[in-house]
Amino acid sequence: MAAALLVQKGYDVTGAFMRQWSEPPDLSGVCAWKKDRRDALRVAAALGIPLITLNFEGEYKKWVMTYMFAEYKKGRTPNPDVLCNKFIKFGVWLKAAQKLGYNKLATGHYARLRREETRNKKQETNKFVYSLMEARDKNKDQTYFLHQLTQKQLKNVLFPIGGYTKTEVRALAKRFKLPTADKAESMGICFVGEVPMKEFLLQKIKPKKGKVVMSSGGVIGEHDGLAFYTIGQRHLKMQPRTRTVRGKNAEFRIQNSKPLYVIGKNMKKNELIVGFENDPLLYKKSVMVKEISYIGQVPKFPLQCQVRLRHRQPRQNVQLVNNNGKIIMEFSKAQRAVTPGQFAVVYKNGECLGGGVIQS
Repeated sequence: MAAALLVQKGYDVTGAFMRQWSEPPDLSGVCAWKKDRRDALRVAAALGIPLITLNFEGEYKKWVMTYMFAEYKKGRTPNPDVLCNKFIKFGVWLKAAQKLGYNKLATGHYARLRREETRNKKQETNKFVYSLMEARDKNKDQTYFLHQLTQKQLKNVLFPIGGYTKTEVRALAKRFKLPTADKAESMGICFVGEVPMKEFLLQKIKPKKGKVVMSSGGVIGEHDGLAFYTIGQRHLKMQPRTRTVRGKNAEFRIQNSKPLYVIGKNMKKNELIVGFENDPLLYKKSVMVKEISYIGQVPKFPLQCQVRLRHRQPRQNVQLVNNNGKIIMEFSKAQRAVTPGQFAVVYKNGECLGGGVIQS
């Protein structure tokens, strides 16, 4: 639909299919990327535009997958889509487009750009500053995944559908008679597909069994490896009965009808720590963020703003404090399941300012 809107506006558009990952074929014997490429060819034909295919499997493995597996091995939960946007879609893709002579790279992200002109009085020259703004459709907004982009990248991109809602995009696709108008959304790993995460991680990470312990003490089971669990994840490996568990200082009973959740990991002891939904250890009032990236200028601290700790989370009020070079986020309300390795993305007045990696 992004391509269709640009064609309608008179742009000289070329479609590009980017091959990043060749996974084993599905039950039909066809790899997912080949099916997606067929859809791309059908859309290009419907719009009367050419389609080129570029292969960046090597770059994707280097910048996204190597990072992803390394983080999981450390017991953290990374977000590969953020790195894919930074290094692949708006990195090597953009460079390839420019090398081929194209002026802009347009994508179907739900996001908007704001361009403001600034004047340098000393040099008497003008320059533009680009701001990454939330999409009109707040439920589909994807600025969370784009927060690591730079001014140099943003000045060369277009987000044609950022001013539309998902419903409107579907309706327009049908009006344009696009072959993919009713195609289901993909919710899997960027360019990999909808494969169970544990199944995918087992390609590089071997199971390493260890104890599952209650936050209040007592061993209640065994886990397959800390890499396969995420903070806040519901722990399902409980037998449907009441059992007695011996803790450090007491014996207590666990009613298994109450679900348990992952609240922590002890990497040294290879222990998975679980507790009930309201366990105090599952909530945090502050967190340190590293490797923080700002789209525009570095803000002045302390900074009163809002933050998302995961995609589609309602924005939370927060204060950013610079403590001797370390950025601390102090939440107005304690946050549940703050997950090391994920990104904390900062917003102010609908603008995405940037973000960084959540530490333990």
